[in-house]
Amino acid sequence: MADVKSFYKAAEDKMEKALLHLDDTFAHIRAGKANVRILDPVRVEVYGQLSPLSAAANINTPDARTIVIKPWDKNLIGAIEKAIMASEVGITPENNGEVIRLSIPPLTEERRKQLAKQAKAEAEDAKIAVRNARRDAIDGLKKEIKNGLAEDAEKDAENDIQKLHDKFIKMIDEAYAAKEKEIMTV
Repeated sequence: MADVKSFYKAAEDKMEKALLHLDDTFAHIRAGKANVRILDPVRVEVYGQLSPLSAAANINTPDARTIVIKPWDKNLIGAIEKAIMASEVGITPENNGEVIRLSIPPLTEERRKQLAKQAKAEAEDAKIAVRNARRDAIDGLKKEIKNGLAEDAEKDAENDIQKLHDKFIKMIDEAYAAKEKEIMTV
């Protein structure tokens, strides 16, 4: 007979991973102000190997509309510029020979709505992951009844898992509301 707490813990771990993935995904959705995480997917060829941009340069945001990239080796400026142009960042870099500047343009109303829609879809995916974790835990508990688990214990555990589910769904809704507000704020 399996321990009821193991089903609860497994469900909680899966739900936490779904929430962490959502937070990571939200960080990559541009919200009109400079965020160095939009450059995470950019890979630069450094000495014959593809490396993350952060391994080849110092990246910072001096103001809300600018990202400055200062390569560790000035010879890499061309490769970094080429990698940014080839990526899906969608911003043309400005190169002055020492640093590369990315000017973040203000978002149009239409683009804001698209990004809000994308954020909503990501939040829904996270909710689906949380629901799947709940379903898996409850299915496991129901199978344990056949192995001698008391029905009362199963029902209590099922209620606990439902409460956990509700808590994570609320956290996802709050994260989405905050991201939507950030996107829609001009």
